[in-house]
Amino acid sequence: MADAENPVVATEQGRLQGVTDGGAVSFRGIPYAASPVGGLRFAAPRPHPGWTGVRAAAQAGPAVPQGPSRLERVMGHRVPDWDEDGSLTVNVFAPRRALTDGTPRPVLLWWHGGGFTSGSGGWDWYDGGRLAALGDIVVVTANYRVGPLGYLYLPEIGAANLGSRDQAAALRWVRDHIASFGGDPRAVTVGGQSAGAYSALSLALDPETSGLVARVLLQSGPFGLAPQDAGAAAETAEAYLRLLGVPADADALRALPADLLLSAYGRLAARTARPGDAAPPMYPVLGAPGMPRTWQRALADGALEGRPLLVGTTADEATSFFAFDPDLRTLTPAAAVDLLSAQAGDRAREVYDAYAARLPRATPAQIFTAVGTDTLFRNGSLEIARRHAADGGTARVYRFDRRPAEDPYALGAAHCAELPFLFNTFDAYPDSPMLGRVGPSERALGHEFATAVAEFVRTGSVHDWLPCEPGAPARVRRFG
Repeated sequence: MADAENPVVATEQGRLQGVTDGGAVSFRGIPYAASPVGGLRFAAPRPHPGWTGVRAAAQAGPAVPQGPSRLERVMGHRVPDWDEDGSLTVNVFAPRRALTDGTPRPVLLWWHGGGFTSGSGGWDWYDGGRLAALGDIVVVTANYRVGPLGYLYLPEIGAANLGSRDQAAALRWVRDHIASFGGDPRAVTVGGQSAGAYSALSLALDPETSGLVARVLLQSGPFGLAPQDAGAAAETAEAYLRLLGVPADADALRALPADLLLSAYGRLAARTARPGDAAPPMYPVLGAPGMPRTWQRALADGALEGRPLLVGTTADEATSFFAFDPDLRTLTPAAAVDLLSAQAGDRAREVYDAYAARLPRATPAQIFTAVGTDTLFRNGSLEIARRHAADGGTARVYRFDRRPAEDPYALGAAHCAELPFLFNTFDAYPDSPMLGRVGPSERALGHEFATAVAEFVRTGSVHDWLPCEPGAPARVRRFG
């Protein structure tokens, strides 16, 4: 060990010097795989060769290549910070005592969202230091390839669910190295929000990685989104290659600048976008590595057996995707039913009328948004909890209800709204309408929410929170 403020840990890769901040020590920008550049672009992650001497771990690595987030108007703007080289990194946040007292702490490996198109585990939104100190746990955040670099489906060149394979590599890195940071590799919770929750569940259900997972935390997972069909994913890849003007050739794709790959992906997204459809052009493909079966099939097969589950949503998930869409804001009842037919088929009118009766003062746009919240996020989350409880597992369900006092866009408790409360990173969202003003009540709510999550990571339980019972309506704990 070095001095108390800049401790050094030794791993099999090499030595790392962290930074102490409050009650936690952070080690940022640790490579868990070799840079996906040159011949490793569009290839499965490879081991990092390590380093000599002491590597400074004060700064997060760059984000993976990506375009702007679709939710910038909801969460706030971020200055681009991506670079292909050095992007596959993890960030470890450990309680100060964990490095010295010899008692292994449970670990939370947490995945960011971003629709499999954007995001970074190194952003200050997801700084895990306060959560680690509050909960006496080790928190790990990580990057994984997104967009075309992570989910272009060209199995003939080895490109298939590369982002998911990055996640598996990071989980194995945790197994092999987290003890050096005071973490217990036998007590790893995989968790995440949105696409990160989708990813966490996939890791817990995939036979290749499920044995490394002790508990599962799922925040606002889009479980109503079926994984991509391989045939449809191949057609999307063909359309993407036409935009690039290159064949399905690894060398040709590796020769293109990353900016060009992102630009073509943006054009593809614009061409394939449909009102009310939140699916990105590329995301995990069924049958490819990391996604051998649907979550429904995996749960039926007992793949989550023995692992405690904590799952939840925000009250108004879909406002983040629909509130700023001018076509949706002006929906008529007939147009709303027409859009719903893509999801509900011949039952679209029945579904619309049922929600309209439940929400008598709602506009057609608000009714459509409420349906989207349930079909994309809430129904699947509740179904996962019910199935797990029916199979004898322990499942706890929450709903995050806090709305900003000033809400000019009628976001309510929007998708992503709970993130600053979990990580106590309120100051990292200075221009975020989903958060609004922060005062003592918000900080108290954050403490309550983060304490419950940390207790689950430590023990698989929460002392005053009853789990779901088989065959009974889900018990839902409300926050806010």
